[in-house]
Formats: sequence, structure tokens, C-alpha cells
Amino acid sequence: MSVPVAPGRLPFLGHTLPLLRKRFEFTTNLRDQGDLVEVHLGPMRTFFVTSPQLMHQVLVTDATKFHKGRMFDKFRPFVGNGLVMSSGAFHLRQRRMMQPAFHRDRIAGYANTMIRATRELVESWRPGEVRQVEEDMQGLAITIVGEALFSTEIGKRAIDEARRSIFVIIKNGIVRALSPGFVEKLPIPANREFDAAIARMRAIVHEVIASRRADTADHGDLLSTLMLARDAETGEPMTDQQVFDEVITLLTAGIETTALALAWIFHEIAANPEVEQRVLTELDEVLAGRPVTFDDLPKLTYVGQVANEVLRKYPLWLLMRRAAEEVDLGGVRLPPGTEVIISPHAMHHDPAHFADPERFDPDRWTPDHVRRLPKGAFVPFGGGIHQCIGNHFALTEIVIAVATVCARYRLVPDRPVRTKFTNAVYPVGLLMKAVPR
Repeated sequence: MSVPVAPGRLPFLGHTLPLLRKRFEFTTNLRDQGDLVEVHLGPMRTFFVTSPQLMHQVLVTDATKFHKGRMFDKFRPFVGNGLVMSSGAFHLRQRRMMQPAFHRDRIAGYANTMIRATRELVESWRPGEVRQVEEDMQGLAITIVGEALFSTEIGKRAIDEARRSIFVIIKNGIVRALSPGFVEKLPIPANREFDAAIARMRAIVHEVIASRRADTADHGDLLSTLMLARDAETGEPMTDQQVFDEVITLLTAGIETTALALAWIFHEIAANPEVEQRVLTELDEVLAGRPVTFDDLPKLTYVGQVANEVLRKYPLWLLMRRAAEEVDLGGVRLPPGTEVIISPHAMHHDPAHFADPERFDPDRWTPDHVRRLPKGAFVPFGGGIHQCIGNHFALTEIVIAVATVCARYRLVPDRPVRTKFTNAVYPVGLLMKAVPR
């Protein structure tokens, strides 16, 4: 079976330039070519998946036949072989060891940190003040993940360094991942910033780990869980290097998605008055003027729908997988080593499954609508054995933040927001006035 080649291929560079220049337009239009489309990253041939059925096959039904792909290879030397980067038996071992840290009872404990951190942010605002909301939400996400990871005094220095460095690592990393190998060796500012940020994070996290080896108490945080975990088969703990890798993974993966979702959720609530009114009505009915608690979350069904719609509209752009063995994908035999690209963004904006996909519509997430969605059409946290281990942590954080902010303030746009594209859509200059309710 022949596979169509995406238009716009250039000598040597392949589709890299149109991929980086047009981004979402390029990948969204690939569905018109077929369920599987050939895309070249420089000289490397890859296959881009455009149907939910093939997405589900790659992520779930045939997940063991795929390992993490080239994009992850480019990050691994810098951020290590943590849960997001690893594959195969090692990945399963690490996931089993880390799973207790994300048990419902643990998330209930982290919820207290989320509630307190959001309340402190809101209490720092002055009525009528114009806030740069994307910066507030980045700071909030770093505070919450950082405090869930590190509860001790030395951990506060690691949180401060995360505020300085994590978004530099995330934003510059995607350009490296999609560029030919020689680009990362060029003495350009983006490379210098990336290398310096990685070095700073490596130094402070290793310092925290060393201090914890001397203090074997369980501090009730994620770092304690990682350091006290034992392999069920061998009884062995994680090495210091593996603990470092998992900490960096939790910082990078646990901050960007949630910070962006929170910034965009306040933008969309303000841009859609009927959505805002339904959110406020539900909060007033469920909370009756008191602060939100973890036990309230199941009752905040419409806020949960708003969260899902934000995750649909603003997901990650690209992920990659590599065939670990021969795979039949859509009638095409892919030999071992073949790179496959999947795009949550392109999938979430397919009008075949989400009518008028640019419209913000939380009613897409009523139980009846959800039942009609094909598997693989909505993958904000991936799926299968590689589904994000912190998905419930993130959703809990989003709903708590919305409930806490909206109970006190309406955020009113001060000027139109601009956007910046990396492996996600970043709001830039999301200036909103904090108007007391």
C-alpha cells in the first residue's frame, strides 16, 4: 500500500521548514491526504497519523510495539530517562514504583497545597488591578508542583530555580527536537540559554537529593515517595540519577500543560459570557460562598467540562513514537525503527469529531457526547501504558484554581491576547483586570 507524501518537501530539509513555519496549519491539513501521511524531518522519513483509530492503535492497542521516538531522544541527554522519556520494561518498572505517589489519597493531600497556593495568589491581587495572567498561572503551577515535590527548606531553592529555568528548557527544547542535529551545536543564544538552564536545574536537584539521602524521613512529598520506593521484584530503590530524571520529568511535564490550560481557561471563560455565567452559578450552588475542598470536585461537573474543552482546544502539538518491531499500521508494514508522529492538536481539531472545532463549547463533554467519541479522538494526556501518570493531579489543580479564582474575581480582558507557538499554544500578554464579584 502506497502512502502519500505531504506537500512542501524541500531538498535536505524535508518538511522541517513548513512544519515549523506553518505548524498547526501544516499538520491539520494532513488529514486531507489520508489516514497515514509521509513526512520528512530533514532526511528522515516519518509517518504522520491522522485518524483516531490509528492514534488509538499507536497509543493503546499496540503500545508495546512502540518506543518513544526521535523527539524524546533529543531531550533525553538533557532531562534524563524519566517516565516521559523511557520505554519498554524499564518504563513499566518506573511507573509501578511511582504509581503510589498519584493514588487518590495522595492527590487529596496535594489538593490542600493547590487550594492554599491559589488562595495566596488571589489574596495578593488588588481589586481593579490588571494582571498578566499567563505569568500568574506559570508561577502557580510551579509553586504547586514544586511544593508537592519538595517540602523542605532546601526544596524552596529548587522551586525558585524552576521558576527561572523550566520554561526556558521547555520552549527551546522543541526547536532542538524538530531541527537537524547540527542546529543544537550552533553557538546561538537559544542553545546557550537552554544549556545554562539545564545545568542550573541539574545542580540544585542533585543537591536536594543528596540532602534527602542524609535525612531518611518521609516528608509526605513526591520526592520522599520516589526515594522510598522499592522495585517489587528486586527490592532495589531508584538510584540518585533515576530520582533526578523523574524529578525533572515531573517538573517539565507537570508544569507546562497545566499552566497553559489555566491561562487559556480564564481567557475562554471571559470570552464566552454564557460559559462564565454557568461556571459562576455552579460555584455558587455547590460552594455557597465557602472555599472549595477536594470533596467538592465531583459536584463541579460543568467546571470539569470547561477544563476538558480547554484541554481539547489547546493540547500539545506533536509527539513521536518509534516502532520497536514490525507493525501493521493502517495496512502499511512499518519496519522496526520507523518513526511515527502523532498530533493531539490535529486530532482535537478534526471537524469529523468536534464540529466547528475552533469554537469553545464545554457541552461537548456531557456524558452523551463523550460516549459517541471514537477512541483516540481525545488524547490530552496520551493513552495506554504511556498515559500521563499525573493526569488526575492536573485536572484536580485546574478545577481547584478555577473555583478559587472565580469565587472571588471576574477576570476581564484588558486587551487582545497574542499567541506564541512552541509544542503548544502560549498566550502572550494575557492582561486581565481582577474585578471583585
